[in-house]
Amino acid sequence: MTAKEYLGQAYRLNELVNSHLAEIDELRSLSCSLSGSNFGERVDHTRSTDPPFVRCITKIVDMEKELGIEIDRLIALKGEINSAIKSMSSPDERMLLRYRYVNNYSWSKIGILMNVSNRTVHRIHSSALKNFSAPK
Repeated sequence: MTAKEYLGQAYRLNELVNSHLAEIDELRSLSCSLSGSNFGERVDHTRSTDPPFVRCITKIVDMEKELGIEIDRLIALKGEINSAIKSMSSPDERMLLRYRYVNNYSWSKIGILMNVSNRTVHRIHSSALKNFSAPK
């Protein structure tokens, strides 16, 4: 695994957590909505007698358990990445890698925060990736 692939894991896991949060929010809004009544005469012995929102709430609880596990993985991974970044000698390279791979900042925002041009940001990034050693 290259340095860039190793460092990029946190971004992907963070995006996965965000997608789960969006899905949970959608399920919450569905559980609060009212469904229409059916007054027709229909007999169905296999149909659940629970209200429709119960299924949504059950799914929300299950997804929140999964989300908790993924958040724990993300926190552990970011801690591991932080430790690896701390071992680097150049403060500019450490700062850039933290901004990019821990905080998920864009290149332009990193340039503004470090008070350097975009070209310099990419030059520092290239150097940082060469000097970075991923833990085994």
